[in-house]
Amino acid sequence: MDWLQNVSLKLHNTFGVEVSARYFAEVHSEEELISVLRNYRRLQKNNPPIPLLFLGGGSNVLFLHDFTGLVIKLNIKGIKEEIIDDNHVLISSGAGENWHDFVMYCLEKNYGGLENLSLIPGNVGTSPMQNIGAYGTEIKDHFVECKVLNLETLEIEYFNKEECRFGYRESVFKREGKGKYVILEVSFSLTTHQHLVKTGYGAIQQELETMNVENPTIQDVSAAVISIRKSKLPDPSITGNAGSFFKNPTIPLTQFENLQKENPDMPSYPAGHLVKIPAGWLIEQCGWKGRQSGNVGCHELQALVIVNATGNASGQEIYDFSEQIIHSVQEKFGIVLEREVNII
Repeated sequence: MDWLQNVSLKLHNTFGVEVSARYFAEVHSEEELISVLRNYRRLQKNNPPIPLLFLGGGSNVLFLHDFTGLVIKLNIKGIKEEIIDDNHVLISSGAGENWHDFVMYCLEKNYGGLENLSLIPGNVGTSPMQNIGAYGTEIKDHFVECKVLNLETLEIEYFNKEECRFGYRESVFKREGKGKYVILEVSFSLTTHQHLVKTGYGAIQQELETMNVENPTIQDVSAAVISIRKSKLPDPSITGNAGSFFKNPTIPLTQFENLQKENPDMPSYPAGHLVKIPAGWLIEQCGWKGRQSGNVGCHELQALVIVNATGNASGQEIYDFSEQIIHSVQEKFGIVLEREVNII
């Protein structure tokens, strides 16, 4: 398979940052991927090291400059189903499937479990990397295994839930397995009729009441989640963004209790021996919500989202803006925010 050269990545990252890749290849199968990687290895032998980057939906990356190596766009698609028992189905999706489209496919089949994760940007293949979650659900709740390619041996391997070592926006693929594997397919166990409907997180119940729904189905929950997300979050196709830019920090209970004395309305959620604080609230208290500096801004409805306000922002501008937010939150609350977005 031939590589393209000097390819713009503007349409391949949801921030809409104008950068280019020195080399670019889009693969549609495991065979094409292995072929590209073999060619990459041959080129590496007689040349200086060439960086390698795998790109899915581009919804969780921020490019600070042109990428000087090879970008492989994973477009491996296909959905398979296998009945497990009278109330569960194993559904497997290629890494290149759009996540929201995959959730909608499941709902059309009346498969339950992923409805609270509706309208999350990105592709299926990146979902295990950071254990995506929203409204009381994380993919680890229904994850069975993922099929991966070992980049050293170019052999297929499988990771079960325990081996993925999921945490809050974390997995083995972001830690010791980073750069060693590429995810090809992800499998979930979903219910077929006896569904556990989750409405107790966020504003879902309130939205269902607005919709005049008393006995919600999984489809109703999805509709409520979509409505809430659309009302708060900008559409990346209109305003460049990567969704939540920062993780919600967790702090020791004693630190929270001290902060609560000065901030009695500080929202919090128990997290084992720690306390989770909404990053959006912290950022808003520092006066960033709706604020714009040059080409970059903090979304007017959700402080957790940094936007390419003019469409002309560089990655460095967005990064510098996030640095200012981190500094102000640390100065005011003594809490250091961690970026959820991958900086390239």
